[in-house]
Amino acid sequence: MPRNIDRRTFVKGAGAGGIAGLAGLAGCTGGPEDDGSSGEDGTDSPDDTGTPSGEDGNGSADGSAELNVGMVYATGGLGDGSFNDQAQTGLQQAAEEFDVGYDESQPDEVSQFANYQQQYAQSTDPDYGLVSCIGFLQADALGETSADFPDQDFMIVDEVVENDNVASYTFAEHEGSFLVGQLAGLLTTQEFSAGAGSTDPDSTSVGFVGGVESALIQKFEAGFLAGAAHANADVDIQTTYVGDFNAPGAGQEAALAMYNNGADVVYHAAGNTGTGVFQAAQEAGRFAIGVDQDQSLTRPNYSDVILASMVKRVDTAVYNSIEAKLNGELPTGDLVALGLEQEGVAAVYGDELGSELPEEVTSAVESSREAIIGGELEVPQSPSDVSE
Repeated sequence: MPRNIDRRTFVKGAGAGGIAGLAGLAGCTGGPEDDGSSGEDGTDSPDDTGTPSGEDGNGSADGSAELNVGMVYATGGLGDGSFNDQAQTGLQQAAEEFDVGYDESQPDEVSQFANYQQQYAQSTDPDYGLVSCIGFLQADALGETSADFPDQDFMIVDEVVENDNVASYTFAEHEGSFLVGQLAGLLTTQEFSAGAGSTDPDSTSVGFVGGVESALIQKFEAGFLAGAAHANADVDIQTTYVGDFNAPGAGQEAALAMYNNGADVVYHAAGNTGTGVFQAAQEAGRFAIGVDQDQSLTRPNYSDVILASMVKRVDTAVYNSIEAKLNGELPTGDLVALGLEQEGVAAVYGDELGSELPEEVTSAVESSREAIIGGELEVPQSPSDVSE
């Protein structure tokens, strides 16, 4: 790990973050189009017994549809403006284009995943032909559920479950994170002002706020660290894990500590916790980088400090899995990996600030994108593998 990295765990039980961006991104072939606008608050919640429900117009599963999908979201729920909302975009796009009904469940805790998965798997009225499990924290529960229901098809995002009835979709988060890390590393070494933010000419420091510390979120961290170091080896990098994906207050506190310690740009991979990072950026007059969706659009109140977002096409994975199931081609038992080359991840510049970025910075980031796709630049997947 680079000698100039201050890597700490800030608060146990709070926080979660996001991904940042470079150029407009079209979906993978056959995937949904994403206008980045689905950041509304979710209102559909399961009842107290843990039974999936489709209240408030979000559920449409019935026996007449060609396919019914049961959706189990990650903790943090809908309205996060990033990960879960991106998954819902793919689900809704598929429902609009195909004869698909669906119901949605929003677990509050990891311990609820198995119950929701099982409820969908054992339902016969309606019958759910596909159960979608969003997030790596569902893997343990799904490993058992899929074994108990061998005739039920499942898909999971962000983890691999090695059962013959599970299609696993993962992303090269480290590749997209490298690009936004390079962006942050280049900007902190120069005077730059745009929107409500500016860099401190006396500081060369950037920060990363993670949600729950895990191998997955460390891929975001590793890419960001490597990108910042690629921009300038002397950049100081502060890293904090909050311990939660739905704690904006803790995210704000963590990011403020970084800004007060000289950080010009903070990147989050922390779900709704990242909203607090944006609040801190505005308060400090600095910059932030979002994740999963173009958060300058899904969190427009903070577009004046969001330089970019590392977009992760969870919507494409959800959409493609539904289409594949309808066509009898769901890749159960297989892993589908989506990186920069497959347009599964991308760096997307902020809607308000993107045009203000220096051309030499954006050109350097684009060169790195091409080098990664071409195999000339290899990005580490663990912070411990980031060279000094």
